[in-house]
Amino acid sequence: MSTLPNIRHLSLEQLEDYFERINEKKFRVKQVHEWLWQKHAGSFDDMTNLSKDLRNKLAGEFSLPALTINEVQTSEDGTMKTRFKTFDGHFIEGVLIPTEERKTACVSSQIGCSLSCKFCATGYMDRKRNLTYDEIYDQVAMINQESEKKYEKKLSNIVFMGMGEPLLNYSNVMKAIERITAVDGLFMSARRITVSTAGVAKQIRQLGDDQVKFKLALSLHAANDQKRNEIMPINESNNIKALIEALNHFYKQTGNEITFEYILFKNFNDSQKDAEELVKIYRQVPADLVNIIEYNPIEEFRFTKPDEEDTQNFMSFLEKNRVNARLRRSRGKDIDAACGQLANKKGH
Repeated sequence: MSTLPNIRHLSLEQLEDYFERINEKKFRVKQVHEWLWQKHAGSFDDMTNLSKDLRNKLAGEFSLPALTINEVQTSEDGTMKTRFKTFDGHFIEGVLIPTEERKTACVSSQIGCSLSCKFCATGYMDRKRNLTYDEIYDQVAMINQESEKKYEKKLSNIVFMGMGEPLLNYSNVMKAIERITAVDGLFMSARRITVSTAGVAKQIRQLGDDQVKFKLALSLHAANDQKRNEIMPINESNNIKALIEALNHFYKQTGNEITFEYILFKNFNDSQKDAEELVKIYRQVPADLVNIIEYNPIEEFRFTKPDEEDTQNFMSFLEKNRVNARLRRSRGKDIDAACGQLANKKGH
């Protein structure tokens, strides 16, 4: 593992200073910056319009710890799961979810996760470390390349719904989004990015104070504290009331779209009483949408998904009460790429 400074952690100004110091021409700065953020160089050797001498000099002074692709699996429904390897030997997963109208990248923000949500495979892994902003950026850039290669279309949307809790890696996630949306980065619109959280109230408020431009999704999954505590330990320190207040603050500051995510579990949160409690929460927050998600079973968790009839009854109750709800069918289940299934399993 290199102890040299990561060249992508230098600002443009710092890069300019360095090139000035070594008496290199100013246009070289732009070339290197393009290789780092737009042409996605994986090493200094990739920077083919620089002299061999300059490439060697850079390699002697800096590291470029880019992600590499370890394995790609394609589901029957076209979903592609990529297993990335980090410079220090860890694995993370990202998913490309294609539909006719959109190509969405689902990306990870941490290696493992510390929140231990009972229904999520990543929650059973230890959190090894946060991903740096350039590692998060690499996932998006590489999934974008896959999308262009396979579908001849760039990514249209990005969701931070992969491994880890984005708001517990706040500064790296914010910086990654800044690079993804930058003119000299991937130049994507922030309005096409959704950050999903299990509910860190303080950081939701912070997003509002920082006047972010992206959308926010809250993984609710149970509409009262007792049930939510049971499946999401984070609720004990961030209860529903605190989250409602934080979401209202976020909306007041930004006016950005808020979505609730709600996975249905058989005989746990799928009754009419649960639906009534969900309606109550929905009415207290200016949310645009409730995504009702099909549960994807994992070995460690006792729940199963409800029967089709119960799911439809739940949906009809929400619709009858004028809740804008959408039933999201799972994609990529056969390759463990669906919601809650990312756990670095080897391909079969």
